Amino acid sequence: MTLDREQVLRSAAALLTRKSTATMDEVAKAAGIGRATLHRHFAGRDALVRALENLGIQEFEAALDVAELDQGTSQEALRRFVAAVEPSAGLLAFLVSENQLFEGDDLNDGWDRLDARVAAFFRRGQERGEFRIDLPPAWLTEALYGLIGSGAWAVQVGRVAAQDFQYMIVELLLGGARRSVEQ
Repeated sequence: MTLDREQVLRSAAALLTRKSTATMDEVAKAAGIGRATLHRHFAGRDALVRALENLGIQEFEAALDVAELDQGTSQEALRRFVAAVEPSAGLLAFLVSENQLFEGDDLNDGWDRLDARVAAFFRRGQERGEFRIDLPPAWLTEALYGLIGSGAWAVQVGRVAAQDFQYMIVELLLGGARRSVEQ
């Protein structure tokens, strides 16, 4: 039987977004494989998390591509992006909370690419007069990541309805980022 690595990663992501402290045994069980099989493909939790990081970055980049952030108004583009990233929101929330991904010299260049693309989107919105100019694009980027992660968690634990995910994130971010006439 051939192991479907992507399916194992998706099973691991689903489990770890619900239970970030899950053991490798629990990950193997969730994936429907034995622990030894899991360890043949991922030497340990760090290797698994790094593979999940690469998957998450790929999915985030794909969502950015689908959203076409340079098309239409910034508000429309933000709505498209949040809709496109929603299926991966739980994985992204997990990855952002994994401190080991952001320590030492092994920082994945993918995060820099994502940050640059999202910050450029916010900068364009500021230049067009659609977003506040008193908040740096880097902060708006971090706020968006935080809202995506918080939204995923709130849906997962049943605090809010899944159908409200996109609305909650976009409206809260825009309510704080929208440039007011009084400024």
